[in-house]
Amino acid sequence: MVQGRVIEGLQALLSASDAEKEAHGIRYTPHEILHQPATWQTTYKICAQRRPELAQFLGHAGIGAEHSACPTVLLVGAGTSDYVGQALAPLLRRLWRCEAWAVPSTDLLTNFDDLVFPDRPYLWISFSRSGESSEGLAVLEAAIERYANARHVLVTCNQTGRMAAVCEKIPERAFVLALDDTANDRGLAMTSSFTNMVVAGHCIAHAFSPEDYSEPFTVLRRAGERFLESAQEVAAVIGQEDFAKACFVGSGVLRAVARESALKLLELTAGKIHAMSESALGLRHGPMSALDGNTLFVSFVSRDRRRRNYELDLLEEVNRKQLGKLRVVVTPEATDRFGALADHVLQLHAPGHALELGDEYRAPVDVMLAQLLGLFCSLRLGLKPDNPSPNGAISRVVSHVNIYP
Repeated sequence: MVQGRVIEGLQALLSASDAEKEAHGIRYTPHEILHQPATWQTTYKICAQRRPELAQFLGHAGIGAEHSACPTVLLVGAGTSDYVGQALAPLLRRLWRCEAWAVPSTDLLTNFDDLVFPDRPYLWISFSRSGESSEGLAVLEAAIERYANARHVLVTCNQTGRMAAVCEKIPERAFVLALDDTANDRGLAMTSSFTNMVVAGHCIAHAFSPEDYSEPFTVLRRAGERFLESAQEVAAVIGQEDFAKACFVGSGVLRAVARESALKLLELTAGKIHAMSESALGLRHGPMSALDGNTLFVSFVSRDRRRRNYELDLLEEVNRKQLGKLRVVVTPEATDRFGALADHVLQLHAPGHALELGDEYRAPVDVMLAQLLGLFCSLRLGLKPDNPSPNGAISRVVSHVNIYP
């Protein structure tokens, strides 16, 4: 019964009975994908309410100061939370005019002294859905203890998590931005938590210029609503195809989208579909050898003309060499050229708005395609999307890691 509904699309999964949802592991994940644009509005309001105190905290941390006094910004997280930081770093560098880099907490835990210098000022922005991961907590506690020059902003979907509790003990050095509980996914894979933490990151980046994010956010939310309609139809069709590999390609900010997309498909299919990601130029340097007739190829095309030219060249090469079983393009603007190069073309569009959605704001929209692909492929493979790891290889919260001094 649910198998038929997979072909019908996301809404059909939501209409399944409670017993069916429980039996097929779709109690949470379909809804957590579908409700994202609505939850972005909630996150935006929370950030707007907290903005004055956040701006004050960032000012005290040195953001907006002369370049010599400006701190280095580290965007810290693991897995999907790391990709949140990767999606935000270019925007922060541009708006704050300071060094801003995404550094995985898993790297910091093992290589602190190689990555952080005790005599420099830092602002750490940590991202964590649960606020309970072993590595995230250990890195945060070590940073607070070892680096007096570091200030911390924690973005979390769990107000009662251990990371939030640690930060709340030192309000002069740490600021907790807790999102609404609706962003705290109950399914294993991070879906709405990823996109909401990115939206929160946009708001943080615009803490000193909130009026400049007002219209981009409206465009983002409306583009997300429209994109869900078209993407779920395409994903349901592709989800019925028998392919064993997938390659996601994006450049600039969209490289982070490609990485998160590959992880979503890998997680939700328990590795039965091997997923990889690359940049448009990086793919030729070896990884292209993995593309064959059993591969889904997805390209996130930039709005930037220069990057788009490289991406079009790659699409033409992939098409010419007949690489990939299916080719999908996500693009700000659909043209006949894309139609000739791809089996499916998904256009980003926000009706009624002249403002175009720049690459730096697109991540929450684009990544929903991979979330949907992961959902439908998981069901086709006989897995349960809410808990698609039948052997327990991965879990919702990574909390069993030994921490060594």
